[in-house]
Amino acid sequence: MRVQLQPLCSSFSNPLANQFGLIPVSSLPVSFDSSQRNGFKRAHLKLRRNQRIVISATNEQSPSIDSGRKRKVVEHICLLKAKQDLSDEEETDMLDHLYTTQYQMGGVVAISLGRISASNPENYTHGLFMRFQRREHLEKFYENPFYLKVLKEHVFTYCHGLMNVDYEAEVEDEMLSIFRKGEEFNFGVEFEFNFGVEFVILISFLDGVSAEKVEDALTSLASLTSGSPSLIVQATQGLSFTPSSKDYTHGAVIRFRSVEAFEIFMSSKEYKDMWLSKFQPITQKALSLHYSVDPVGTEIM
Repeated sequence: MRVQLQPLCSSFSNPLANQFGLIPVSSLPVSFDSSQRNGFKRAHLKLRRNQRIVISATNEQSPSIDSGRKRKVVEHICLLKAKQDLSDEEETDMLDHLYTTQYQMGGVVAISLGRISASNPENYTHGLFMRFQRREHLEKFYENPFYLKVLKEHVFTYCHGLMNVDYEAEVEDEMLSIFRKGEEFNFGVEFEFNFGVEFVILISFLDGVSAEKVEDALTSLASLTSGSPSLIVQATQGLSFTPSSKDYTHGAVIRFRSVEAFEIFMSSKEYKDMWLSKFQPITQKALSLHYSVDPVGTEIM
C-alpha cells in the first residue's frame, strides 16, 4: 500500500530539529542583498502555485538567510547506471524504494534523487543525494538491513553500476539550510528546497599539486556559489572519505533554484573563467551531472 509523501520535517516541530537545538524558521531574520552579484543576468524563477517572481543578481534584491552560525553535516552522493531498457514502472519502483530508506533509519535529515538530465562520460543515469547528521549515521546506513534489501531487490535488479562519494561539509545552523526543506514567507518568496536542479561535481586533482592550489580552487568555487543567491539555494563541498571511491577525491553538491538558474550560472563568464583558471590546470579527472528535483519517485513504499 502506498501513501502520499509527507514532509520530512516541519518548521515548528521535528524530533531531529529538537535534537539539533534549532530555532523555528519563522523566527529567523530575513535580509535582502542589493549589491551586485558577479554580473549574472536577470533570472526569472518559477515558484509554486503558478507564482512567478523576478530575482536578479545585478543590483536587485534577493532573499538570503544567514544565522551566522555553522553546523557540520555529512553529504552522501550515490550515482547509478541503470540498464538501457529500464521502464518507467521499474524506474519509479527503484527511486521510490531508495526514497523510503530515509524513514527506516536515524540520522537522515535531507534527500533528493532523480534521473540525470544529460549524458555523461561514465554513463550514470540516476543520482541520489542524502544528508546525515553525523558520520556514524552514514556508517550505520551502509549496513542497514532495509537499505541492503532495497539495493538487492530494487536497485541491482535494474542497475549494473553504482558509485558512492561521501564528504563532510558545513551549512548555516538553521532549519532551512540543514533540512533542505522549502518555506514560504508572507511576502511570497519561497526558498526552493522542494524543487529545482541538483548539480553534482566530482573531482580528482593531479598528483603533486600543492594543497594551497587545491584550497584556492575550492575557495573560488565556494565564493562564486555563495555570491549567487538569486540562482543558488545552497552549495556544499568537501574531501571524500569513501574508501571505495578511488576515482574522485572531492565532491560538491549545488542546489539551483530552477533550470533557468542552472543554465545562467553554467553559461556565465564567471563560472567558465573560474573553472579554466583554477580547476583545469590541476584537475586529473572531473565528472559533473545534474538532475531535476521534481521527483520521479516520491512515494513511501
